[in-house]
Amino acid sequence: MLANSTPVFLLASAEPALLAALEPILAADGARVEIFFSAEAALPALTAAHAPTLALIDVNLPGMEMGQLLAAARVEATGRHFPIILIADTITQEWITRLAEGVVDDLLPRSTEPAFLRLRVEAVLRGHRQLRELELLREAAQLDAQTDRLTGVYNRETMLSMMCRETDRVQRMNSSLCMILFDIDDFGHWNSRLGTDICDELLCQVVARTARLLRSYDLLGRAGKDEFLIALPGCSSVNAVMLAERLRMDVFSSPFRVNGDAVRLSACFGIATSTGRSPVVVLREAEQALLVAKATGPESIQCSGDFPEPCAAPVAFLSSTSGDELLAW
Repeated sequence: MLANSTPVFLLASAEPALLAALEPILAADGARVEIFFSAEAALPALTAAHAPTLALIDVNLPGMEMGQLLAAARVEATGRHFPIILIADTITQEWITRLAEGVVDDLLPRSTEPAFLRLRVEAVLRGHRQLRELELLREAAQLDAQTDRLTGVYNRETMLSMMCRETDRVQRMNSSLCMILFDIDDFGHWNSRLGTDICDELLCQVVARTARLLRSYDLLGRAGKDEFLIALPGCSSVNAVMLAERLRMDVFSSPFRVNGDAVRLSACFGIATSTGRSPVVVLREAEQALLVAKATGPESIQCSGDFPEPCAAPVAFLSSTSGDELLAW
């Protein structure tokens, strides 16, 4: 019934005749059948990390009321990714309602012929696989809408949305939030000299180096073609400047290796502090600070408002000890 791996069917019933009739049908294609005689015994298997492929449960299973068993399975499992079929003497309105609510995936009368039961099981598994494929496609589409396709970091719209959430936290907790906006110097020159494909690889390497310096809850996004935005929850202006200096050193002072060349990039940094204000306003201040930094010269750091002026002098482009023949601009 499943081509990729050995199916595992959970069969729960205390009725020997039902077990004897169903087990050979379920095991016909080499599936493994796990049999449980009570609700207490079946519940751990229903909520285990390695869930069964499908569960067939007799509504007369002793040890726990069936509605309670199904509810416990849904609450305790981190996510039920397998279908459940109930086997009953009669199909009551209660079970029809559970089916409509998605609590169970199919209902089978106890008198179902073995050949027909096999077809129903296959239909349930097929429908469940199609539903999971649709869910995965939906999740992929949602992720694609939130991230930059080239670098995999958040896009500008998603960053603004997430910063609205962080701003709410700043207002509630009276904490800090800083943004660092940085732009790679003269990237248009590199596009002309090296081509789009090589420059795309350079951007990916910049993102990878940057991400290694951030905390797990910091936010990194692509704000423009060669412009990136970092949101730093709980970070003061002083610490944001220190991070910008570290980015300047650890990300950009070492050459990037692309297509056999060692390319030396640099960037300018604009920093702004939230203090609970609108992310759009704060981003605009970071953009203004970045413009001042770019006017100052390559590798400059500028804070908005009255915070300290641009920090220490830029790092030298060429190292006498690197031994690299660098492409530099």
